[in-house]
Amino acid sequence: MKKIVILGAGTGGTIMANRLRKLLERDQWEITIVDQSKTHYYQPGFLFIPFGMYTKEDVIKPKMNFLPGGVHVIFEQIEKIDATNNHVILNDGVILQYDLLIVATGTHTCPEETPGMTGPLWHKDIFDFYTIDGAIALADFFKTWQGGELVVNIADMPIKCPVAPLEFAMFADAFFVERGLRNKVNITYVTPMSGAFTKPRASKVLSALLEEKNIHIVPDFYIERIDNEKKAIISYDEKEILFDCLVTIPVHKGDPAIGVSGLGDEMNFMKANKHTMQSDLFPNIFVIGDASNFPTSKAGSVVHFEADVLTENIMCAIENRPFTASYDGHANCFIETGFGKGALIDFNYDTEPLPGSFPFPGIGPLGLLKETRANHYGKVMFRWIYWHILLKGKEMPIDSKMTMAGKKL
Repeated sequence: MKKIVILGAGTGGTIMANRLRKLLERDQWEITIVDQSKTHYYQPGFLFIPFGMYTKEDVIKPKMNFLPGGVHVIFEQIEKIDATNNHVILNDGVILQYDLLIVATGTHTCPEETPGMTGPLWHKDIFDFYTIDGAIALADFFKTWQGGELVVNIADMPIKCPVAPLEFAMFADAFFVERGLRNKVNITYVTPMSGAFTKPRASKVLSALLEEKNIHIVPDFYIERIDNEKKAIISYDEKEILFDCLVTIPVHKGDPAIGVSGLGDEMNFMKANKHTMQSDLFPNIFVIGDASNFPTSKAGSVVHFEADVLTENIMCAIENRPFTASYDGHANCFIETGFGKGALIDFNYDTEPLPGSFPFPGIGPLGLLKETRANHYGKVMFRWIYWHILLKGKEMPIDSKMTMAGKKL
């Protein structure tokens, strides 16, 4: 019997386990999935927790709820991939042989990478919302905070969901307006990018939105350290920005096992072909989602589109056929802008976000690069879609390849 091992039971790994179990004969292919955690987090929901819109219970479920029968599940940490000998070594010493390996180990925040971040003010006046603990601690802080300098800072790129820091800043604007405290809160958005977003046209629109909401943007700021006594973030060129509350998006890295196995870049993101999703080094290893070094957003929509491509290419590999699917970098992201409205962007490796209607040309009902209530409801509805359709590997109505239909050049 041949063996497929999937490393990671997050979004990408869970989708692939469901899809491959349906496609492959059980008496011919054994599928094993490995993850160190039994809890599945709906990470887009972390954004809503600091503002009292979601609770912890809204964003967590057992991973076993979404994994199909007929798949071996192991909850253990991965120590190393011995790609030369086609096996994975787990932390408890167990060795898993594979014929095909799918890496879906995701990415995680590393606040310890920035000196001073996890100092005396950590989760007291310095918070993250990319972890469940950080989001809950910030929610408790906001319940009694009476205002001051609120600084939102991206430590470095890439990060999960690049628009989430923007959403946080705009949510904060609405939150403090509704509490009657907005005139007591100065919001500053500090980023290493040259604008609000990585793509020029979207950056222009989103920067205008921030300015409209009286959110000050500080671009090209590369944080070097945090001074806990002075309550300041300090850049490599010694610029200082003072804060009363710092909301940080820490440095992100891939799984250490990718690095020690010699399969990743300096940030432990796996090196692979950005179109076929096949390892640059070993033809029987593939990657999906945040674990890759692809130049696209580390977002849920990306995993969904990549899964379509990877499923087809895995079947090609099994049947010794040339790859017939190619990932074009397609990503689309809802952007909460506060007050019950949202924006939407749709882009790929070669085409930046453009205005227009989505998913149906001229009809929508969603608008690209503009604020609408429909976009907000789309974001809210996605949580149900995520739990009931996406994770289970079911078909979605949006094609994995980006289309220009409905877009205005």
